Amino acid sequence: MGVEQKLGNMGVVTTSLEQAVNWARTNAMWPMLFGLACCAIEMMAAQASTYDMSRFGMELMRASPRQSDLMIVAGRVSRKMAPVLRQLYDQMPYPKWVIAMGDCASCGGVFNNYAILQGVDEIVPVEVYVAGCPPRPEGLIHGIISLHEKVKKEKLSKWA
Repeated sequence: MGVEQKLGNMGVVTTSLEQAVNWARTNAMWPMLFGLACCAIEMMAAQASTYDMSRFGMELMRASPRQSDLMIVAGRVSRKMAPVLRQLYDQMPYPKWVIAMGDCASCGGVFNNYAILQGVDEIVPVEVYVAGCPPRPEGLIHGIISLHEKVKKEKLSKWA
């Protein structure tokens, strides 16, 4: 049953402001590049023509944190890189989200030593974890769709 049958001839669609804002946020997320290791290759493949993240409103990856609202951390984060990652996260405008892509970003992966963070959630809050070493582009796209579902349920009062 389409909208025409539900509304009749009125030609009006009603929704809440919250739903409209969340719809706009999900369909215009601008991800920021933060590829640190082999997972970055898979992130680039997800943006390429075969998988085409443009279907989700992500036309291109931004290099500037001030133009981004989604940070995809792809790869292992060293202790030296952690302050840089936090500074870039702090420069992003609200609302902002983080996806930890790969085992290294999620839990340190096979690098269980003092030089590598055992999960990027030690420095920034993470909304979605994408598993794999390295995860396939389909995994990243599934993570983005999962983030979209979370954003669609957010309340506007959270960001006020």
